[in-house]
Amino acid sequence: MQNFRNYYEILGVSRKADGIAIKQAYRKLARQYHPDLNPGDRAAEEQFKLLGEAYEALSDSERRAQYEKFSQYW
Repeated sequence: MQNFRNYYEILGVSRKADGIAIKQAYRKLARQYHPDLNPGDRAAEEQFKLLGEAYEALSDSERRAQYEKFSQYW
């Protein structure tokens, strides 16, 4: 239970956000935290990885449905 991550919070979008809003938020934040733009910054690198994980889960409708289903238990 400690490993639960709120992907909506990570991307800065609401639960009602559509695929376009999720993609826009991801691209904006990915550019901001990209390791090539922040060399040597471990925090930015970790945030970039989290963004990728969040986008992967929320951009696919099946994965998003599973995330929604199981996130209610946390």
